[in-house]
Amino acid sequence: MIAVALLASYFAGSVPFGLLVVRVASGKDVRTVGSGNIGATNVARAAGRGAAAFTLLLDALKGFLPVLLAGRTLAEPWAPAACGVAAVVGHCFPVWLRFRGGKGVATGFGVALGLAPLAAACGAALWIVLYKLLRISSVGSLAGVAAALLVSATTAPRWSIAGLAGIALIVLVRHRGNLERLLRHQER
Repeated sequence: MIAVALLASYFAGSVPFGLLVVRVASGKDVRTVGSGNIGATNVARAAGRGAAAFTLLLDALKGFLPVLLAGRTLAEPWAPAACGVAAVVGHCFPVWLRFRGGKGVATGFGVALGLAPLAAACGAALWIVLYKLLRISSVGSLAGVAAALLVSATTAPRWSIAGLAGIALIVLVRHRGNLERLLRHQER
């Protein structure tokens, strides 16, 4: 059952909602706009804020639902965290897009909501504050992920912390280019 749940979580995470939403909303391929990323930030560039908000919601749900279902159907205490990580891996490396997906922030937020809601709320609040102040999504994303991980370390069970640590590592690796541009003061 665990193997099936992990595979199902990966496939749930791999649904490229950003690509689909932009195609329906504007007829464009989000991968040819801005950063080429399928996540909500680039969807906003390609099709506007409404499409971005809808993508954010769908991407968060594809992280939240596998965690919720694993928690209700599997006996292993680590299964929800493992399924959440699998969903984020699916989002970042979707088989449908030749393993070129998003950066995992919204899907990771959905996972965090399922595993450690207080940590997710703190991470989201920090993202909002930093985005309002700096208008640089990657700064808010990286700081929000770090905050969620730190808050979970004191408020969540150890398997949840491990899952969020795995997601934080994935998000950090996926933001490698953003970090390089930030260090050169060239991030948009």
